[in-house]
Amino acid sequence: MRWKRIAAAAVAAGVAQGAAAEEAARDTFARIDAIDRASLVMTVETGIVPRALGARIARALDRVAADADKPGAARPDDYLKIEPLITAVAGPDATRMHAGRSRQDIIPTVLKLEQRDRLLDLAGALDAARASLLAVAVREADTIVPAYTNGVQAQPTTLGHYLLGYAAALARDADRLHEAWARVNLSPLGAAALGTSSFPVDRKRLAALLGFDAPVENSYDAGQLAPMDLGLELTGVAANLATTAGSFAQDLYAQYHQTRPWILLREGALTGPSSIMPQKRNPVALYSLRMTASDVVGGAQAFTIMAHNVDSGMPDYKRNQAQPPARTLAEAVTLCRRWTSVLDGLVVDRARAADEVAADYSTTTELADRLQREADVPFRLGHHFASELVSYGRSHDLRPADLPFAAVKRIYAEAAAGSGLSPELPLDEASFRAALSARGMVDAAKGLGGPQPPEVRRMLAAAQARLDADRAWLDARRKGLAGAQAGLRAAFASLLTEP
Repeated sequence: MRWKRIAAAAVAAGVAQGAAAEEAARDTFARIDAIDRASLVMTVETGIVPRALGARIARALDRVAADADKPGAARPDDYLKIEPLITAVAGPDATRMHAGRSRQDIIPTVLKLEQRDRLLDLAGALDAARASLLAVAVREADTIVPAYTNGVQAQPTTLGHYLLGYAAALARDADRLHEAWARVNLSPLGAAALGTSSFPVDRKRLAALLGFDAPVENSYDAGQLAPMDLGLELTGVAANLATTAGSFAQDLYAQYHQTRPWILLREGALTGPSSIMPQKRNPVALYSLRMTASDVVGGAQAFTIMAHNVDSGMPDYKRNQAQPPARTLAEAVTLCRRWTSVLDGLVVDRARAADEVAADYSTTTELADRLQREADVPFRLGHHFASELVSYGRSHDLRPADLPFAAVKRIYAEAAAGSGLSPELPLDEASFRAALSARGMVDAAKGLGGPQPPEVRRMLAAAQARLDADRAWLDARRKGLAGAQAGLRAAFASLLTEP
């Protein structure tokens, strides 16, 4: 057993080291290094830097990067701290690579590179949460459950129908994410301080080398305005998603308030004990989800306040130390992963859910509808009759299925008095009982997007197709960035060979 523990520890250490290495490859130092390499390629190609000098600078960049990769080595996050490391190897001429650049365009480019990675991370985590949600929706497509409005049981639906509502909301979040990507994946590099420079900087080439779709066109916007409004957009996308997640968490929390819940989390990793009360099974995963959602919403509000009422060009909204939009996107990734765990751990008591519906009068809308549909009774009269029926049943502690039919007929006669209609209830007992059936009400639904089984099956298929398309979108973006990185490596490697 000891060797198994040692092997497990070694695997865990390897995973941790791999994660640390991956994160280092995406830190500010690594991003400035990528910017320097793209800048060097472009300045050599345009003749700003002579080819022989370019080779010397390229070797210096490799040396500085290798030194920074050593265990415990410093990885500076400011260009002005990295440049002396380069010149120490290649000499002061290495600063020619900086022609047409400024920290005013380097910092926004670093932020864009990080935001871009975080946005794709979020797309992947969001797609995974949607997949788990749809898996539960398929499994519980026909499970009758109570639905609530104003915190009160309103009408029966199916759990599949309910979850498809959340799937639709998450699909809109994916839309917003994709739309934001189109604006995020534009390069500020080459805008210099704000007005470009007299050097023949090829901004389109810089953009392509770093995997951007194009440059941000206006050079003032690139470094001074876009970081603010894009930060607002990105934190807004995350907050939108978090608000939906919070709503879902609260729906489940409502069940934990009950003595006989119909949906819970699987006991174990998702729940936790009380330090004093042995009966408690605290929904740890659920409140972790909700608190993460609060962190994301709070981060969005913090960035809004930070950006509000600030002169253009100020550093408040574009600091590269724990930059709020990227941090909020990272928290949104954690949110999606926690939501996925919750979805994967849901335990549904179908019989208990059906009993919850049967215990109340949430089907009486269908009774009023059936009276209008089958007996031409005006809806408001049918509504009044059904409401009186509910009052009678609750005052006598009766479930809908236990209402005496004689009392039902009497209540209808009283409701119809003075209406000009016959006082006779125009439904026989079988039709009346069927109208109050949860299954009957769900199956009778006709409208687009309703809980009826054929419509739920259609929406499930559409939601799955949409998720497949969104996964293809993400795959294409990741492949595009990988291709750009390969192109930059090849272009940079060509500099190392002097003519």
